[in-house]
Amino acid sequence: MITLVLGGARSGKSAHAEKIIEGLGGGTYLATSRVWDAEMAERVQIHKDRRNHLWTTIEEPVHISDLIQSSQGPMLVDCLTLWLFNLMEEECDISLETNKLCAALVAAKQDIVLVSNEVGLGIVPENALARKFRDQAGRLNQAVAQAADRVLFIAAGLPLTLKE
Repeated sequence: MITLVLGGARSGKSAHAEKIIEGLGGGTYLATSRVWDAEMAERVQIHKDRRNHLWTTIEEPVHISDLIQSSQGPMLVDCLTLWLFNLMEEECDISLETNKLCAALVAAKQDIVLVSNEVGLGIVPENALARKFRDQAGRLNQAVAQAADRVLFIAAGLPLTLKE
């Protein structure tokens, strides 16, 4: 089963996604974050501190499709929004990488839960780069939602099923 967990910042989406994989007995935590500064290091540490012996962690900021294809057990990808930022920073072909990701998801034989921010619910950003990121994130979320078996939206720690 492929599950996409969407939500805003601090909505509880990662914790909810972790519970899904832990309910399967644990798995691989594919972390896409890069640590740029002390504040980001603190955020990463909070996520690490929540994980117990049920998790194996792989840190990979860009090449996640290959890891999804080679994975044997349940996997949590956290998060697609940071992955997208990393792709943009490295000037990758976003369409190509999105297509590779969706192909890996469709071919997957294991349960995969992906976390992504819903960034399109706020005001229109004032600068072109932020608008481009928002638009790319929306397209990425739509593509992954299409490939997913289940899509959940988390608000205030509560899940709303968008697709089952």
